[in-house]
Amino acid sequence: MKKRIDHFPNKIPVFPLSNFIIFPRTTVPLNIFEPRYIDMVDDAMKSNRMIGMIQPKKYNQNSKILYNIGCAGKISSFNETDDGRYLIVLVGISRFRIVSEIDNEKLYRECSVDFNEFKNDLEEEKEELKFSDLELIFKDIKSLLNKRGYIINWKDIEKQNLNQTINTLSMASPFTLEEKQVLLETLNLSERKKKLEEILSTYVIDNFSNNTIQ
Repeated sequence: MKKRIDHFPNKIPVFPLSNFIIFPRTTVPLNIFEPRYIDMVDDAMKSNRMIGMIQPKKYNQNSKILYNIGCAGKISSFNETDDGRYLIVLVGISRFRIVSEIDNEKLYRECSVDFNEFKNDLEEEKEELKFSDLELIFKDIKSLLNKRGYIINWKDIEKQNLNQTINTLSMASPFTLEEKQVLLETLNLSERKKKLEEILSTYVIDNFSNNTIQ
């Protein structure tokens, strides 16, 4: 059955994580070990399995100030380790805008959210771009990641569709918190590609010596 925005909850638990974004239709593994987020996953598993991933405005997940826009994901896989950690897989569903934070007595944070301006996240985006359009992005990103010592399975990335490829590169690249937020807030695939190129160009100009990367 096709997902509908009006079926989504208007209140979700939020997981503030610095320099980490997800997009709709991407899949990310998470290692949950803090008691507050163990509680969050426990409660999510009892309800709709939905968690909102969002960045704090500082490089600290304890920051009280959050960006307004994040992406909700649904827990698709859950395993508990012998030492009490949770290994979950989160599948991105739709971006959301925070309406307000809820004053609760829980260890984790909850927010009232609105999904309505991101209805397009539930639609299959038509790929007007071609993989040949990504040649410069691949070249610059490979150089940047090699400089930073990142190991990427490029063969797996090249098997993805164009939307997944651009989103994966946006998520995996060692950009700043602010740069990743810009990519998350782009309206569509073409705009995200353009912003990705603009961000990469600054690293190329600086000869990959940008010291703001965390």
